Amino acid sequence: MNDALPLHFNQSARELDLAVASAKLAAMAKDSAAFRYADLFAGIGGFHAMLDHAGGQCVYVSEIDQKARQTYLRNWVEPLPESRRPVVNTDITLATPDHGPVDVPPHDVLAAGFPCQPFSKSGYQRGMDEARGTLFWNIARILEDRRPAVVLLENVRNIAGPRHTHEWDVIIQTLREIGYRVSSTPSVFSPHFLPPSLGGTPQIRDRVFILGTFVGPQRAMAEVDVAPTVVRGGVAGWNVHDWDVEWILDDDVAIADVERYRLTTDELRWVAAWDDLVKRMWATTGTRLPGFPLWADEWRWSRRSIRDLKHAAHPKWKSDILEKNAQFYDDHREVIDDWFSANKDFRSFPPSRRKLEWQAQNALTLRDTVMHFRPSGIRVKAPTYLPALVAITQTSVLGSRLRRLTPHEAARLQGLPRSFAFGGQPDSASYRQVGNGVAVGAAWHVFRTHVAQNRSDLPQSLVESVLQAVESPLTDSLSPAALAAELAGSSQSLDTPMSA
Repeated sequence: MNDALPLHFNQSARELDLAVASAKLAAMAKDSAAFRYADLFAGIGGFHAMLDHAGGQCVYVSEIDQKARQTYLRNWVEPLPESRRPVVNTDITLATPDHGPVDVPPHDVLAAGFPCQPFSKSGYQRGMDEARGTLFWNIARILEDRRPAVVLLENVRNIAGPRHTHEWDVIIQTLREIGYRVSSTPSVFSPHFLPPSLGGTPQIRDRVFILGTFVGPQRAMAEVDVAPTVVRGGVAGWNVHDWDVEWILDDDVAIADVERYRLTTDELRWVAAWDDLVKRMWATTGTRLPGFPLWADEWRWSRRSIRDLKHAAHPKWKSDILEKNAQFYDDHREVIDDWFSANKDFRSFPPSRRKLEWQAQNALTLRDTVMHFRPSGIRVKAPTYLPALVAITQTSVLGSRLRRLTPHEAARLQGLPRSFAFGGQPDSASYRQVGNGVAVGAAWHVFRTHVAQNRSDLPQSLVESVLQAVESPLTDSLSPAALAAELAGSSQSLDTPMSA
């Protein structure tokens, strides 16, 4: 086994020294941990957080992005005594040769949030040979050599969609050829389906999880009628609309340099103008804004004139929106004209800021919503759960604070603890790392469920450690108000008489 990282990655001397020391200790006897795990495409440690919670010890980490790897080391490796530090690798392809043993220590669980890549269709073997040349093949090589008891893979939802049917078939077939019993049906899950007490967070983040138990090729190829580990939906009766974004927020006074997250003067003008329309609609008509995209530049036509123009040059979806906006203007002409008069600078806003997508139900003001400044317009949502964090910077704007979500709050939205730190790196890198990460609570739920379902084919120490762990892997990601609200809701449900 190599006892140093490849030098061509130009990592810091401190990181290199840590990796050298870790690798030298990797061959030491297994300590008191109930199981050992490898963390591939590790990002900033979402899998690490929940597998440590399960009682596991990380023996191998691989992450090619230097900044993400430094964040991982800072939070998960450096605090450990040297005897428990994992081998740290930079490039999984260097540890998985075509021939010969893989350079990865033995382990019981392999976790990987691997990238989705197109697979070659030449020959349509739909198995190990066809996976060659992709990063999934490197995972398969490790599974082939080390045969951990459980494999846990995570990917974007599209990997199980109609455009990736071939890739999905190759992945499932490869796992079965190696000896893993897996379901042909993807397990799709999101952290907002879990209540706070089970590790949920207010983020709708649908991801596909693939879970397999090693039973040997003969059984794996025969036992193909396997149900998915979890189904997409609320757990333990949790209503996703009971989430409150405030539960993951920091107090503004506790945020260093909070001013850099506040809205700019122009952004405040955009919000104030649209907020004025929301309030005028409630005051004048007693109704909220409609749910279709509002295009203020089109509030000049009547519905009849729009129809007479016969927008043959537009696709049907656009023609429908134009007609709906014309009808909205017809129905509320006096309110809208007064609003235009009171907001004379509105026409000078950028085109995308003269559009609004209202998805905030009965909110009375934009201060009671979460906003996103998108190329298609300002999207406004109820302050329950947030859309999926993404690797590109399109940060949620908190109406109650008139500022953006901070990287620290975004990390908590993924289920990482308040102590999680990004160091001095730029916010753009931190947002990107969190957007690429794994939701701790969702990963824990599917992993724990899989272990419970497969306990008869898994090592007893692994099963006992996972099933005896505290039900939630989150420590202080959520404020105490989250658990209090869940408990109050449960109590109210118990006190409500059942209908006959």
